[in-house]
Amino acid sequence: MFTEQISADIILFFILYGITGVVPLIAAIYLLLRRGNAFAPDVTPSLRLRRWAAAFFLIAFLGHIWWFLFYIYSFDIQSVGYVVIVVLDCLTLLITIAGTLLAMLQDRKRPVWPAFAAMIPFIAFGVLQILYPNGPFMSIASVYILTLYILFSVYMVFAVRQYGRWLNDNYADLENKKVWLSQAVSLVCLFLFILYALVDTDTNLIFFLHIVELVLFGLLLWRVETLPQLDSIPEVQENCPPAPETSQEYDTSASALPSAVASHIEQQLVEHCEDTLLYLEHDLTLQQLAQVVRTNRTYLSLYFSSHNTTYNAYINDLRVNHFMKLYREAITTQQSVTAQQLAIDSGYRSYSTFSLAFKQRMGQSVTSWMRETTK
Repeated sequence: MFTEQISADIILFFILYGITGVVPLIAAIYLLLRRGNAFAPDVTPSLRLRRWAAAFFLIAFLGHIWWFLFYIYSFDIQSVGYVVIVVLDCLTLLITIAGTLLAMLQDRKRPVWPAFAAMIPFIAFGVLQILYPNGPFMSIASVYILTLYILFSVYMVFAVRQYGRWLNDNYADLENKKVWLSQAVSLVCLFLFILYALVDTDTNLIFFLHIVELVLFGLLLWRVETLPQLDSIPEVQENCPPAPETSQEYDTSASALPSAVASHIEQQLVEHCEDTLLYLEHDLTLQQLAQVVRTNRTYLSLYFSSHNTTYNAYINDLRVNHFMKLYREAITTQQSVTAQQLAIDSGYRSYSTFSLAFKQRMGQSVTSWMRETTK
């Protein structure tokens, strides 16, 4: 029998290859056709991010198809078809994954056209390889694509750091908004994808890379659906006067605010944020707080900068202080409370986020502080 001549490794490979081909197709159909969010029903993901991720999943599926057809009908790595598939594979995968990763950063809309432009020399090397089959152009193209990937990785490190600062400056709650973990893992997996496309590997490594593919697909789909849309917050009137008596124009690029403006913001924060416990509201943003205190986002950001803090740190300080007040009151009245419940009552969605904020604020863990306070 013909099937008896096929080894178990080959059968297992084709099963795994089929799974890694079908999974991205299902993910692409889900992202394009399903309006609801199956992973986090209360989260509205970015439509731009969804589309880029769907494009990546679709390309991953098509890549499995054309590589399968190539190995079935040709398997000639010296042929024109091989060069075309390599160029097409690298071009489409890198551009779609770049678009997906950039769409995760919502501080500003980063263009993807530089990725297209950067791939032009790679395409040119492929054309030269077709015209001159004995030339070293594919080797040069391999070095170029790896160099390009390294440069993109370095760019992403700085872009993610910038995005993190933007989050701290504009959002009180950072749950599910940070992208460091998903970015780092995605970039590592992408690097393995490039090795798989460009390097002749043994059977064990091929199995490993296909498993990594499944991990990448699952991670990206989870991150796309759990990362909330952040640019849908109502815009603030940037020309809103800081106060009636100080409505004249100021240079908002200055490192320090005029004293009259700073005094007004400080007073308004006490009256409309601290005294009213506004800081306990979930997902309170800098823009929304600026509206409440009758100033604009630029002045409020400068105010926090002049105090060597960020908006996120300001809100977390208030929430941690509120937690400590509630706990002291519970001790005085001999009420039975838990740190988890008090954290929720202090404006936090999760205890882990509160625990980290508390340790940054107090320099010790929540349990250690509660033990000392109880004594």
